[in-house]
Amino acid sequence: MTDSSTHEAFERALEHFADGYSQGMFDGSRWGVTVKRSPDHKRIWLYAEDLAGTDIVSFNLYRLEISGTALKPCEMSSDKVVAFVLGYHRETC
Repeated sequence: MTDSSTHEAFERALEHFADGYSQGMFDGSRWGVTVKRSPDHKRIWLYAEDLAGTDIVSFNLYRLEISGTALKPCEMSSDKVVAFVLGYHRETC
């Protein structure tokens, strides 16, 4: 997330992910997503899986006092994580 507009869009989109488990759509497929936030909201963990396939998205986001945020994808590119967070649409009841 090198450019500030992408960073801001990512942060706004991430705010819409509910804690716990939910399902929604990304890139034409249904996904299951689990989000956990630390009590102080300085760490966010997200794990998502394509329910019809084998693809996953997983990352930790750390909110640091001095240097802002640190995105730590789990064995995938930051671009994949950003694309997922920006493109995911949670199902509503």
